[in-house]
Amino acid sequence: MSTREQILTTALRVLNADAGASLATVAEAAGVGRATLHRHFASRQELLHEICRRSLERYDTSLRASGAEDAAAGSDPAAHRAALGDLVARYVADAADFSFVLTHPEMEADPDLAAQVHAIVARETAFLASAQRCGVLRDDVPAAWLNHVLFGLTIAANDARRYGDVAPSELAELTLRTYLDGVDHPAPTARTDSPS
Repeated sequence: MSTREQILTTALRVLNADAGASLATVAEAAGVGRATLHRHFASRQELLHEICRRSLERYDTSLRASGAEDAAAGSDPAAHRAALGDLVARYVADAADFSFVLTHPEMEADPDLAAQVHAIVARETAFLASAQRCGVLRDDVPAAWLNHVLFGLTIAANDARRYGDVAPSELAELTLRTYLDGVDHPAPTARTDSPS
């Protein structure tokens, strides 16, 4: 692993644990001096920009790999459902690796990053709208709202992992189930046994 990659990997780990960590803390954790860190990243903003850029690259890769856009090109509910399950699992994993940037202001403050965010969100929303049309998702709310809900659940899943409230192996399924079913208590089923 190159020194640059080592710094980036360490910086993300450190910032995921403490968003306010200094560059000195990052350098120490990476086992390099401040001068070495600054040779690769002239400022904290430059380091954060690269971490954010990489996270967006990962989310873009996850969206493509999930098959969501291929499913949206058709109208098969099973394809949409499978793609949604895969997408949620990928996003939950992405959130664990890039939790620091999920709500970091750099994502919206930088015009290039903001443009990438909006492009990914537009593609996600197009998939969710397609899932609404074929009956996989409820169609009585805007697709954009469904996108916000998915994002919120992704953050909740990451918090549950961080605090140890839910086993990591259960997070993707819990997130998907909550997304599809909500948190309303299911209606009781009618008893089929006859009274004695």
